[in-house]
Amino acid sequence: MRKPILEDVAAAAGVSKMTASRALRGAGDVSKDTISKVRQAAERVGYVGNRLALSLSSRRTNLIGVVVPSMSNIVFPEVLSGISETLEGTGMQAVFGLTDYDPGKEREVIRNMLSWRPAAMIVTGLDQPEETVKLLKQAEVPVIQIMDIDGTPIDYCVGLSHTAAGEEMGRALLQEGRRKFGYVGSRLDRDQRASRRKAGFERALAEAGLRFISVRVGEQVSSAVLGKRLTIDLLADPGELDCIYYSNDDMAAGGLFACIERKISVPETILLAGFNGLELTDALPAAIATSYSPRREIGRTAANLALRALGDAGTTSERIVALSPKLSLRRQAATES
Repeated sequence: MRKPILEDVAAAAGVSKMTASRALRGAGDVSKDTISKVRQAAERVGYVGNRLALSLSSRRTNLIGVVVPSMSNIVFPEVLSGISETLEGTGMQAVFGLTDYDPGKEREVIRNMLSWRPAAMIVTGLDQPEETVKLLKQAEVPVIQIMDIDGTPIDYCVGLSHTAAGEEMGRALLQEGRRKFGYVGSRLDRDQRASRRKAGFERALAEAGLRFISVRVGEQVSSAVLGKRLTIDLLADPGELDCIYYSNDDMAAGGLFACIERKISVPETILLAGFNGLELTDALPAAIATSYSPRREIGRTAANLALRALGDAGTTSERIVALSPKLSLRRQAATES
């Protein structure tokens, strides 16, 4: 069977070959009705275009590069879902790359994505090294940085202040009467957002004349398993704790299981606090405090910023979109082990 070509699409849509070509790449001087008609015709005849060839004439593809550090929990899949939902029906397609919180790998992922001439880039954080920032600036495409607003964006950013989130949680736990704090985290040298939350929490403690009594930070990717192991180690230190702050909810869940094994009641004896507001916290056998991050909203907003920047030729006025996490101390009755 012969592979459908552009002339077949043009004939099926009743337009010229040039109009069909421009419609398939979403050119601004082609009406929405014509674009829709041509794309429907392409689908009917089974035409798959050569996006790279199109990019040679338009200087960009219909791709939006999205770079995230991890898929090990639901946080970034929810961000990606928000991006995909927003791009649906726009003619733009998101492509994803993972960095494992490694700046060198992030630079290579971004370099490879830019070689495909994306229309825009969505990258995680505001803490890229100078050479990576230079790559993104030289690409001359809109750059939307997500998850964080503690810094200076290249073009646009959407997220929350992680320093403020940590400080807010610290003050809330102090108001609950907690005074003997421990900390459990992972990869703080790479995960700058978790590091900022810890710094904000420490600021709240310092205002009350307090500090972390014990700290454990692992080198592995954050997980419930790591959280449990580090909590067991933390609890072996002399001195009783009445609260442990974790880098995220995965780690806090592991900490809860460590407390259950040692017959420590949560939250009565030790209050555990995480970050992200993951759904798994609703299924835990005892209550933990957490901050709900607006992950899907961050994804949707990032995609909208990219679309506006492309449509307005970079004149989008809203450059920084600051969102706020919702704090929950989870005061429902806890299960005592």
